[in-house]
Amino acid sequence: MPGENSDETYSYLGPAGTFTEAALEQVAEAAGKPWRAVNNVGEALDDVVSGRSFAAMIAIENSVEGGVSATQDALANIQGLRIIGEYLVPVNFVLVGRRGTTLADVTVVNAHPVAYAQCHRWLERNLPHHGHIPATSNVTAAANLLDDSAGYADAAIAPPGITAHHDLDILASGIGDNPNAVTRFVLVGRTAATPPATGADKTSIIVELSSDEPGSLLDMLEQFATRGVNLSLIESRPIGDTLGRYRFVIDLDGHIRDERVADALLGLKRFSPNVIFLGSYPRADRVTTKVGGRYDNAVFVDARDWLRGLIGGEPDHG
Repeated sequence: MPGENSDETYSYLGPAGTFTEAALEQVAEAAGKPWRAVNNVGEALDDVVSGRSFAAMIAIENSVEGGVSATQDALANIQGLRIIGEYLVPVNFVLVGRRGTTLADVTVVNAHPVAYAQCHRWLERNLPHHGHIPATSNVTAAANLLDDSAGYADAAIAPPGITAHHDLDILASGIGDNPNAVTRFVLVGRTAATPPATGADKTSIIVELSSDEPGSLLDMLEQFATRGVNLSLIESRPIGDTLGRYRFVIDLDGHIRDERVADALLGLKRFSPNVIFLGSYPRADRVTTKVGGRYDNAVFVDARDWLRGLIGGEPDHG
């Protein structure tokens, strides 16, 4: 968009009306700033790296299908990025068609693959013989119905507010298989100093195993378990250079400035050939991470002070 200031522009998966746009609407700092609709995660992150945008909103996980592999792989391979916030969006879907279309007319459905997966049981029950044409977004799927050159779909899976943007009929509502489905989005900016801990934080990292041998996964997990660090997500993704080589996408409770988290990351760095720090940021649900006993910050600090005292020749008082 001509005249946009890259220090203020936010990129998101468009067009207008997507769940990604709904996530961006939760960012107070983005209100009144230029928003740039893009076609995919790669384009959104390229906007950030190239400086076209200050930050980009991308989907990273949903409660039905798990992690979004395209996002995970992009974050693993594109340098210079940091997650600066997370946002949750309740997800449900409607089935829409051209004016005058009925459910009985539907033989082919246009849908984003993730949305299609979240509605497959409803589709199997109500349209058992349908075909599927993938779309780049849920809104694009609906818009394609009005474009004669876009394909041969009779209906599309779309967000509930789609008729405010396109002249279509709703053929069925609430078609998502899980009425409690939620998609987690992250706001990604360029690498910068990590903000202070809030007490209700999450840290995201990507870790490669050193080798494909017995015990290597356990070695990785022990770095967290022995320090009382809870993992809220762990998913494997192939590195792609050879069979049997994997990286792990991990979300953990806490902030890199928390002593137990920092110590765990140091442990990972000692044995992993590649640890990618994606960021520490406030949790969307603002739930405070509770720790105590031997995992409290003060205990780690006291242990290091004790060690420094021994090295400096101070008496050992236990």
